[in-house]
Amino acid sequence: MTTLFTVLHIAVCILLIVIVLLQEGKDPGMRGISGTMPDSGDTFFNKSSGRTKAAMLSKITVMFAILFLITTMVMVLLQAQ
Repeated sequence: MTTLFTVLHIAVCILLIVIVLLQEGKDPGMRGISGTMPDSGDTFFNKSSGRTKAAMLSKITVMFAILFLITTMVMVLLQAQ
């Protein structure tokens, strides 16, 4: 049983790392010097903001982070027995 959760934990860790690396940074870089970014398109009232690639990756990241937490807790409980 411990081996199963160890393999699952390693798979979740690798997938979490890959998903985090796929996300784009929020840093505007050199565009942020002027203080305004007219081409950013990030507004509060953007209707399709939940269906963008960034939003989808963010949701998947949260899901894998929760899976990481659960597998870590299960492995700790298995080791305590």
